[in-house]
Amino acid sequence: MRLLIAEDDPISRRALETMLLRWGYQTVVARDGTEAWELLQQSDAPHLAILDWMMPGMSGVDVCRLVRQSSRGDYSYLILLTAKGRQEDIIEGMTAGADDYITKPFDSGELKVRLNAAKRILDLQEELLATREALREQATRDFLTGLWNRSALLDMFINEIARASRDRKPVGVIMGDIDYFKKVNDGHGHRAGDAVLREIADRIRASVRPYDIVGRYGGEEFLVVLPGCDVMYAGYVAERIRMRVADKPIDLPDRTSMTVTMSLGVAAKLGAEESEIERLIYLADEALYRAKRGGRNRMELASAAAYANF
Repeated sequence: MRLLIAEDDPISRRALETMLLRWGYQTVVARDGTEAWELLQQSDAPHLAILDWMMPGMSGVDVCRLVRQSSRGDYSYLILLTAKGRQEDIIEGMTAGADDYITKPFDSGELKVRLNAAKRILDLQEELLATREALREQATRDFLTGLWNRSALLDMFINEIARASRDRKPVGVIMGDIDYFKKVNDGHGHRAGDAVLREIADRIRASVRPYDIVGRYGGEEFLVVLPGCDVMYAGYVAERIRMRVADKPIDLPDRTSMTVTMSLGVAAKLGAEESEIERLIYLADEALYRAKRGGRNRMELASAAAYANF
């Protein structure tokens, strides 16, 4: 584990660094409070720090206070190293944001025990963050394809529409539907249907830009939001998706394979408002069903007549 030492006295600093290296810590050294604060603001800052109370430029208490006031997401565990042992001094340090303190001259065994406690707390925090991230993924991702689920997809669409409205830029929308998907399930079973959905999700992802928004809208329907794209460019992307989906057969769990196609509908709007999201999706959906009626495995743009009442 990386650990920051902030100590202005070179002899004490070197002795502390030697001890910590012997215990297996990777040390980062600051020679005063200002340098310690600068190091703790960096993206790769150590999460554990030992700060001397009295230092030039900025005291350890000042550093604690600034760290707690900052908006950095990762938690920093701060231990004050001080010659002050009065109760009011300890209260001042802990109130400023220190997690623990140890008085000089300190016992090496006591410091080691306190550092072990700090590691346990930081490890627990990491586990909690990982759990929170996993729950967030479950709440926003489609469990089968890994794409955004419908709720997250619409939330992101709202944010993108707001940005496009401010910047007076277009937003493109593609609604895609797997052709004859019921035949996949009926003829090969639901495991095959799941395999097809996963593979098509991967092929759609591979056909768009990293910042485009791709989600499973429901069943075998997929929605793609294309920031900054007018209807013609969105149509080009939709055609690229269609061709990639149909390009080669999909391997199924029963060791067979089958070619699957998609029909897609496209719409776009310059400077759309949040209130127009449903209408924009409707236009793409209406174009999709024209593609279905036109023979499937094709892309259709929303018609000029459909935009008339937009």
